[in-house]
This record gives sequence, structure tokens and C-alpha cells, in this order.
Amino acid sequence: MRRKIPSTTALAAFEAAARHQSFTKAADELAVTQGAVCRQIGGLEDFLGLKLFRRDRRGVALTEAGLAYSRKVASRLNGVEQDTLEIMAKGGHGGTLELAVVPTFATKWLLPRLPHFIAGHPDITVNLTANTRPFLFDDTGFDAAIHAGVAVWPGTEGHVLMSETLIAVCSPALIAPRTKLAPADWKRYPLLQQSTRPYAWRDWFASRGLQVEGDMSGPKLELFSMLAEAAVYGVGIALIPRLLIEDELRRGVLVPVVKYEQPSNRSYHFLYPERKSENAALTVFRDWLENQAGQYRESAGLN
Repeated sequence: MRRKIPSTTALAAFEAAARHQSFTKAADELAVTQGAVCRQIGGLEDFLGLKLFRRDRRGVALTEAGLAYSRKVASRLNGVEQDTLEIMAKGGHGGTLELAVVPTFATKWLLPRLPHFIAGHPDITVNLTANTRPFLFDDTGFDAAIHAGVAVWPGTEGHVLMSETLIAVCSPALIAPRTKLAPADWKRYPLLQQSTRPYAWRDWFASRGLQVEGDMSGPKLELFSMLAEAAVYGVGIALIPRLLIEDELRRGVLVPVVKYEQPSNRSYHFLYPERKSENAALTVFRDWLENQAGQYRESAGLN
């Protein structure tokens, strides 16, 4: 069945005219006559069955429909141009991977290791986009995802990278290191809450056989990176996966409140659609990522 897609010549003429709000300037940019631009846009309007521009004695202006359409067309043409330049530059070799990643894991664990991958595979570009919730791959342009959860998504292949353990930390200025907190002492300090894990503190206390008043009260923050920064500045005590704050612990800007880590029921998974299982660039990145995760698990004693 024939696709309902206008000609790229007409779309390019429309995008230029919309950007300049002028047929004359669009014609100059495209090195064609103003009449040619008018014909292309007229044909596009006939194809769509609506007016994209209002014409008066002062020139042309986008209609409301034309403005909305121009934004979408510009985005699509930019994407096609980027893809074209990429394949021209790489001669058909390598590729680009679009990854959806949980943001703090990407910032604190993945990015410090990514130069190693780039050095070994300069023909593969890895783009990262923050995403904290499950989604359908068919509705996005993502090739794969790194997600913290308890199960693999339907229709995907998944590889467990590592599990997490939760540790209570704070600034040494808030609670001096080696200070022992009795159960009643916890309510004296603000407990920083991770908004997507509202029962985290309650579960953590329960795993130690404790009940603490106000365990679900305290400032709510969406990302673990926010929790870590808030804890560093003495806002309160944060409950964070150790793998996300190795650097802060090493530098001493965060210290464990107690010598206890709770194994979480969540693991970090590398997920991708089953249809992409033979993608060469994805396979190379997956193997590298699993190797890096294995090294981390060994060094952290998680194997």
C-alpha cells in the first residue's frame, strides 16, 4: 500500500519557508525560484487538504495548523539529515545506539566506564537519555534500556547486570562517624525520601527488626543523585544503593550511619527488544557491559 507521505522536496520547501516566514528567503536558501517554492507549498497544501500559510499584501504567515506541522516536519528532517551525515562519515561501519538509562546509574556508574568502551569501539556512538519508568520499545526510538527493577519487560531479552544493596548515609557534619544510634535516635534526624520508593525506609528498618516513628516523613526527592547531594550538604540521612555513591564514600563526604546494608529486591537489567538481538553494535555493547558488570560484582563481593 502506498504510504501517505509528501515529497521531501515539498517538505524541505515548506520547512524553509516556515522557518523564514518568507517564500523569497526560502527560495534563496534552496537556490530555486520563488515560484518553485510557491508551487511546492501549494502542492503540499493540496495533498494535506488544508492551508499552511495565510497570504496577504505584507507576505505570508503560518496558520495554526501550519505552525504545528512545521515543528514536526523540522524535527523529522533534522533527524534524517543527522542519520545521513552519520552513515556518510562512517562509510556504513559501526553504528549508533540509543539507550534509555536510569539517570543516577548512568552518571555515577556507566559514564566513568564509558571512555573504555569508546576507546575500543570508536565506530560506535552511544547516546544516553534519562528514563526512570518502563516503556514500550515500539513507541520510542530506543535500542535498549538499563533499568532498575524486579523483572524483565514483556517482549524483551534481558541480562541482569548487578543487584543493589541499600546503605544509610549522611554527611559527617550531621552525624560524626562511629556515632552509635539507638532506635529512638533516628527520629531526631530528617530521613530523605526517594519519591519512587515510598516504603524504602520502612522496609530497611523492618529488615533490622526496628520500628521508627516518622519513617515515611521527610523531604521527597525523585533521583538518587538528588538524595546524595542533599545528604552531602547535611539536609538529612539518605538511603541509597552503595554502587551509586562509591565515590562519595571514598572521598568521605558521605559516611555510613550504621554498619548495615540491606540487599534490595531490585537489580539493574540491560534490556532490548527481541527483534534487535542480532544487532551488531548492540551485541558488542552488551558484551562489554556484562564484562564491566562482572568486574564490579567481583570487586564488590556480589558474585
